[in-house]
Amino acid sequence: MTAGLPYANGNLHVGHIAGAYLPADIYVRYLRACGRDVAFICGSDDHGVPVLLRARKEDVEPQIVVDRFYAQHRTDFAGLGIEFDFYGQTSSPEHHEISQEFFRKVLEAGLLVKKSTEQLYDDGMEMFLPDRYVQGTCPHSDCGQPGALGDQCESCGRTVDPMELADPVSVLSGNRPVVRETSHWFFKLPELSSFLETWLEGHDEWRSAVRNFALGLVREGLVERSMTRDLEWGVPVPIEDAGASGKVLYVWFDAPIGYVTFTSQWCQEQGKGGDEVGKWWKDSDTRIVHFIGEDNTIFHAVIWPAMLKAEGSYCLPDQVVANSFLNIHWPGESEEQKISKSRGTAVWIKDFLSENDPDPLRYYLTAIAPENQRTTYKPEEFISRNNDELVATLGNFVHRTMTFAHKYCGGVVPEEEISSEADLDQIASVERLPERLSEEIEQFRFKSTLQLLMAEARRANQYFDASAPWKTRKEDLSTCRRTIRACLQTVSVLGMVMSPILPFASARIARMLGREESSWGWEYSSASLKGGEILGEAELLFRKIDV
Repeated sequence: MTAGLPYANGNLHVGHIAGAYLPADIYVRYLRACGRDVAFICGSDDHGVPVLLRARKEDVEPQIVVDRFYAQHRTDFAGLGIEFDFYGQTSSPEHHEISQEFFRKVLEAGLLVKKSTEQLYDDGMEMFLPDRYVQGTCPHSDCGQPGALGDQCESCGRTVDPMELADPVSVLSGNRPVVRETSHWFFKLPELSSFLETWLEGHDEWRSAVRNFALGLVREGLVERSMTRDLEWGVPVPIEDAGASGKVLYVWFDAPIGYVTFTSQWCQEQGKGGDEVGKWWKDSDTRIVHFIGEDNTIFHAVIWPAMLKAEGSYCLPDQVVANSFLNIHWPGESEEQKISKSRGTAVWIKDFLSENDPDPLRYYLTAIAPENQRTTYKPEEFISRNNDELVATLGNFVHRTMTFAHKYCGGVVPEEEISSEADLDQIASVERLPERLSEEIEQFRFKSTLQLLMAEARRANQYFDASAPWKTRKEDLSTCRRTIRACLQTVSVLGMVMSPILPFASARIARMLGREESSWGWEYSSASLKGGEILGEAELLFRKIDV
C-alpha cells in the first residue's frame, strides 16, 4: 500500500489528506482488521523544482527545506492517526542508489535514448529552465487556460511540453526565455503503448475516471518523454557521458521508485534482507495498491507502469485509486475556490490540529470524499456535520448506552439473555454490518461505507427510543437490562467497524467496554461481549464545536 509522496516544500492541507492519505489509511486499517499482511509505505518527495524554488526564496540549501517539511508532515500525519510503516525521504543516499540502478536497467533495455533537444533558457539567471520553471498558456486547443506549468496543465490535467506553451515566462525572473540546445535522455514510451493498452484494458475493476483517462492518453498517442533535467538538486544521472554532467533524473522518474526504496529501508529496519523486499515487489502473490490525487494519474497509471515493465523485475500495480481535487468555499464568499498550497487558499492540517480533534476531520473528509468528482470543503458544513451527526447521532447513542449501563446495570454487561423480537432484530441488523461495509471498502467506496455506518447508528438510536429503558427501569428492570445489553453489543460492533475511519473514537469505545482494541478483528461478533463483563468508565466520543 502506498500513498503519493507529498512535495517537501510546504505544509499539508485538507485537500492532500482527502485525496490520497486518508483513504489509504482507511483501507490499510481495514485490511489489518481482516488479518492481512500489509506494508503501508510513503515518504517525502524531496527533489524537483518546487523545492528549489522554495530554497531560493529562503536563501537556504534545499536539504534544509526538505528536512523541515519532512518533520512537519510526519507530525501532521501522526496527529490525524495516519500511520505508515515507513515514511522516508527521496534525498537519502539509499534512494539515490536504487534510482540510479533502475535508470541503468531501463537504459540497458534500450528504452532510454540520448537526444539533442531545444530547451528554454533564462539569460538573466544563466540557466536552462526545467518544466516547472516555465509558466504560460496551455497549448491544448480545447483548454487554453493561462497559468499552465511546463509539465502539466492543472486546468485540464494533461501533460505539457514547455516548448509548446503560449507566452512562456520564467518562473524565476519573469523574463521571456530564449531557446537553446541541450541533451537529455528520453523514455521511449511509444514502444510500450501496446503493452500499456492491453494492461489497462485488463483492469476494468478500476475507477472509470482513472482507467478511461489513462487509456485515452495511450490511444491518443504517447510521445517520448525526457527523464533527465538540467538541475543541481536531485539524483545525478548515473552514466559515464559528457552530456550527463550537471544533470539529474526527472523528479517523476525517481519519485515513484521511492516506494521501492522505502520498502527496502523498512525491511532493513526490521533486520530483514533483500529477499524480503522481493516478497513485496516481485512476488505475484502480493497486491500493490497506489492511492493518489487526480493530478498524479498519468504518472501512476501510465509512466510508472511503463517504467516497471522496462526495468523488468518488479510487479505492476493491481490498483491505482485516484481521488479528484477538493475545492473550498469560505463563509461569505460567492464562489468556491480550488485549494492551493501555492496560493494559500487552504485549511492547513497543522493549524486545524492545534484547535480540533482529528476524528471529526477524518469523518467529514470521508463524508465529502471526491471519489468520482470534485467536491467542496465548507467550514460551516464541517461544524454542522460534527454537531448533528457525530455528536447527536453516533456519540449520543454510545453515551446513552454507557450512562444507563453504569447507572442501572452496575457498570457491567447485564447477564439477562436477549429474547424479544425487537432486541433480536437489533442484534441481527448490527451483525450484518461488517459484511455490508466490507463490500464497499473492497471497492474503495469509503463515502458509502460511512453512510451505511451512520445509518446503523441512527437505527440504533431508534431502537433505544422505541425500547424506552428510562420507563422499563421503573416497570420491569429485567427488560431494561436486556435492552441495555443489546445496546452494548451494538456499541461493540459499531466500535469495531468505525476503527478504519474513526480510530480515536474506536479506541475510546474499546476502553469503555473494558477491552483491548487489538482484540477487535473484522470477524468480531457482538456475542463476544459476555454478560458479567466489567465496563470501563464512560467517555465522550466527540465534542460539540461552537460556530
